[in-house]
Amino acid sequence: MFLGTMDTSPDTIDWALSELLRHPEVMKKAKKELDNVVGMHRPVEESDIPKLSYLSMVIKESFRLHQIAAFVFRHTKEDVALAGYNIPGGADVMVCVWAMGRDKNLWKNAEEFIPERFENSGIDVRGHDFSLLPFGSGRRNCPGMSFALLMVPLVLAQLVHCFDWKLPDGVSPLELDMKEKYGFSMPRAVHLHATPVYRLVGN
Repeated sequence: MFLGTMDTSPDTIDWALSELLRHPEVMKKAKKELDNVVGMHRPVEESDIPKLSYLSMVIKESFRLHQIAAFVFRHTKEDVALAGYNIPGGADVMVCVWAMGRDKNLWKNAEEFIPERFENSGIDVRGHDFSLLPFGSGRRNCPGMSFALLMVPLVLAQLVHCFDWKLPDGVSPLELDMKEKYGFSMPRAVHLHATPVYRLVGN
């Protein structure tokens, strides 16, 4: 469990921050919400997280576009018919959740980063909505889910609230390399380079 969370949570934060840097208008909205909820005189605390609805949408959209684990593995106990396919008992099944997150039949403008798509949607990431399964589903979902759902929003909120981020000279947001590297998890193939500038008052 600890091995899994060592890579997956930092990679999720890396992808979310990358998308915020690529979309300045989204970053602006996230900062405005943080400034309104938290203020400019202290860092984000755990108790603030449930009040940050737009940040939650940003994280869900990042989960959708950048599944940290591309596949969910299951083993069938008995024969089953699903969507016109007969799957025999004892079969090993791989569900490509990466493809589900980019399925044009499930998501409008599936390749675009649009956090607002989750506004009033009721979709959550705990395995109840099969269009978005960053932690899998059922009894064998990710054991680190609770840890990730606490740490990812808290760390991302701190990074966005406490700092303004500047890309290297000559690099525009749309020029960020967003290629993925496939492995146990799916991190960025090229490390994100950005310079933080502290923005809070009186700290």
